[in-house]
This record gives sequence, C-alpha cells and structure tokens, in this order.
Amino acid sequence: MIIPRVPVQHRRLLPDRRLSGPTPWVIAILMMLTLLAAAAGFGLARSANAIGAAIAGRVTVQIVTANPVTRAKQAVALRRAAAAEPFVLSARSVEPEELQATLGQWFGAAEGDDPVLKSLPLPALVDIDFVGEDRTGPMRQLQALVAREAPGARIIPHAEWLGPVARLIRSLAWIAGGMVVLMTLASAAVVVMTARAALATHFPTIEMLHMIGATDRQITRLFQRRIAIDTAYGIALGTVVAAAILLLIGLQWSGVTAGLAATASLGPAGWALLLALPLLAIALAALTARQTLLAALKKIL
Repeated sequence: MIIPRVPVQHRRLLPDRRLSGPTPWVIAILMMLTLLAAAAGFGLARSANAIGAAIAGRVTVQIVTANPVTRAKQAVALRRAAAAEPFVLSARSVEPEELQATLGQWFGAAEGDDPVLKSLPLPALVDIDFVGEDRTGPMRQLQALVAREAPGARIIPHAEWLGPVARLIRSLAWIAGGMVVLMTLASAAVVVMTARAALATHFPTIEMLHMIGATDRQITRLFQRRIAIDTAYGIALGTVVAAAILLLIGLQWSGVTAGLAATASLGPAGWALLLALPLLAIALAALTARQTLLAALKKIL
C-alpha cells in the first residue's frame, strides 16, 4: 500500500504565513507610535533639564540710564565689581553688537544692520551667574552691589520668565511617557487577544495533541512561538518606519542651532533606550503570550 505524500504546508499544525492577520500590523502601528512618543519624551526631558540648568542662578542686570556714556561706564563698573565677589561665578557684559544681532532677528535683519534698530536706545546688559543653586542670599548682595554701582538698574532673574517654559516642557515629557505606558499596555492587550483567539481557532488541534500525550507547556510553546514570530515581524516593521521618521526629523533639526529648540536632543542614553525598546517589546510579548496561553489552557481543558 502506497501512502500518498502530504505537502509540507499541509503537515504543519499551525499556518506558516507571515503578516497574514491583523496582529502584526496593529503591533507595527503601536510600536511606531511608542518609539516616536519615547523619542519625544526623552528629547523634551533633556530640553527641560538643559533649560533648568541654564537658568538656575543666572540673572541679567539691565542698565537703562539715558546717557549712553554713563550707561557704558556703569556696565563696566558693575561687571568688574560683580566678578570680584565670592558669590558670583561669572559676570559678562553683553556687547551692543550682540544685542543688536539678537534683536535683528525680530526686525528681519539677521546681522542687526537695520537702520531703525540702530537708532533705538538699547540698554546695557550684564549677565551674572551665581555660585551654587541658592539665589536668596546672593540676590540680596547683588541688589546692594547694583544700587551702589548702577543706581536705577533692574535685576531680571532668568527663572522668572523661562521657568514656566521649562515646567511646560517637562509636563509634555511626562505626557509622552504616559503615552508610552498606555501603548505598551495596548500592545500587551493585543497579544492577549491574539493568544486567546489562536486557542479558540485551533481547539480541535489542541484536543488531539492532548489525546496523544502533549502537556500544556508543550502546547503553549507551540503557540507562543507562532505569536512571538508574528509580533516580532510587527515590531520590526514599526521600528523601521519610526527610524525613518526620526531620521527625517533629525535632518531637519540639525539646522536648528539657537533658541529653545536647540536644547532638545536624544543623546547617547536616548538612542540606547530607543534601540532597547523593540527588544524589550519582543520579550514582553513572548512572556504575555506564554502566561495567557497557560492560564487559558487550564480553563478550557
């Protein structure tokens, strides 16, 4: 008696198709969004930390004396006196050309050569950085120093006008982190539903395997491998798309060299986290599928 040969594709207990169901595509979308949210959150967190470090203990003294000669002399005297104080880390006079170049961006003149801008009476500015993070004591001493060297000058702490911006950016970073957590939970839920659907679809096969002596762990390993492979395909696809999007954003961001936007970057730690996330996602999917399958098999058999 000749036994007909069964094709290989018909001898498999489970179908061997790749990206055939909705699970890989849903996982790909969730993985892409997770990576983009993680990159945004890490970049915003680094930006908030950079702004906080830049404004901590930094003030600008604005000298508005009407006479330009007196204004310049007071700025020089204040800078020298402040640099000699032990509570001052550094004191720097902002040159008129630098101030005009900064304001020129708002006047449409990149080099500050706008005739209207040059005709404006600009104040003399002195940037002062305090030693340490405590501003209470140094601020009182600086007020006395300013009253002596430049009467009528105004002290402007950077934290007063940039502090809310840093807090807003940090809040957005926390929101992005929350989105990463939510999408991770959504991905786990997709894996759970996929595992349960696979058991329900192949219930006759599972009964047959039990009849020939297969244990729950052996059946679980069979289905776990299939779910892990499908999930890995989806994670790989989502990672490639997210990497392409981040590459395009990075090319655009590389031209930003000034302003708050220049402080947003991933850094080595951020890139390491983004590279580790897909691997962690695959491990989480495999573990979730295994626990779901074991629990479901105990209930249905």
